[in-house]
Amino acid sequence: MVCCLSFNLFIFYSNLIPNNQIELVFLAFKLPPKKIITITNLNMKFSTSSSDLLKQLQLVGGAIGSNPVLPILEDFLFNIEGSSLTIASTDLETSITTKLEIQADKNGNVAIPAKILLETLKALPDQPITFDIDDENFAVEITSAYGKYKLAGENGQDFPTIPTPDEVDSIELPSASLNKAIVKTLFATSSDELRPAMTGVFFQIDFNKVTFVATDAHKLVKYAFDEIKSDVSTSFIVPKKALNLLKGTLPSGGDVKVSFNKAHVFFDFGDVNMSCRLIDARYPDYNAVIPVDNPHLLTLGRGDFQSSLKRIGIYANKTTNQVILNINDTNMDVSAQDLDFSNEASEKMSCTYTGEPLTIGFNSKFLVEMLGVLESDEIKMELSTSTRAGILLPAEKDDNEEILMLVMPVMLSN
Repeated sequence: MVCCLSFNLFIFYSNLIPNNQIELVFLAFKLPPKKIITITNLNMKFSTSSSDLLKQLQLVGGAIGSNPVLPILEDFLFNIEGSSLTIASTDLETSITTKLEIQADKNGNVAIPAKILLETLKALPDQPITFDIDDENFAVEITSAYGKYKLAGENGQDFPTIPTPDEVDSIELPSASLNKAIVKTLFATSSDELRPAMTGVFFQIDFNKVTFVATDAHKLVKYAFDEIKSDVSTSFIVPKKALNLLKGTLPSGGDVKVSFNKAHVFFDFGDVNMSCRLIDARYPDYNAVIPVDNPHLLTLGRGDFQSSLKRIGIYANKTTNQVILNINDTNMDVSAQDLDFSNEASEKMSCTYTGEPLTIGFNSKFLVEMLGVLESDEIKMELSTSTRAGILLPAEKDDNEEILMLVMPVMLSN
């Protein structure tokens, strides 16, 4: 009876002592005066701000696929070392990790279901929260000022290994320039899985210059900037998904370290590390499709041209989206018709044109997309015949960059 009472008192007082460490002398059991029994809570426990954690989870969550091949890929991997929490996610092709400062008692890792955790944090106002993870069954208990929330975690040791740079070459790229390159090329990639090379952006590094190319066989964008430092000359294809995620996470300033080997590319900036598997395919010879002899030059306002195409495109055939440009030396007629519904529209624009009168058709949606990416007030179109590709260029370009856009014509009906 005395033994049970003493042990119950021991358990009661253990909850009052900080850090869950107990120093209690059991005189009733006639233990030596200096004999101490210490009990430590083995559970992994850490505290952080709900808003800070949510921000990092939203950044990392982009790598989680919609239909993962393994159930654990629906989770975030939490790994604690000291006062640092590393959060990771992956779909086995693209992986993202980031770090967050926390208050923790113990190192360890656990995989936590992403969807329910994100929804919980979105529903909480900014406040301190505590995670308590059972080391035996990986049950997760979250404590906030409003109450407790329990969910089932998984063993972090079962989470797939996140790739790390191994035998890589590296270059430093300005974050703003890299983001600009992605924005200007990503829209031109293909969604055709039968041509995997075209579903990504082609990176071509040539010592002090890097070129980005994207094409879907109907349109092509080539963007390049120089003034970089590189000891290597190489090329690789980066998947669309990874670049979409990268575009949304790049900082506004500073440099991004880009490391690459034959299988992966790694982007490191701040506390964020992103890796993705490269597309193992041969990129088409894009220079071979860019026409070099374009005797006709059209110059006009970018904004006015884009607005006109949006209006006229409403009346175009919904399959081809064809608009027809009828160009002479002083003006240009922009027209479209949909014979199936008896829809028709035309507008006249002023322009500057050198060359013989020309009638050529284009997909209006392609032109609108391209004009939205170009930044100059005026654009130039280099043309040759109604059956050859047209070239779009900014009328004014920056000293350290160049951009070229190619669009294939839509065949004119009789």
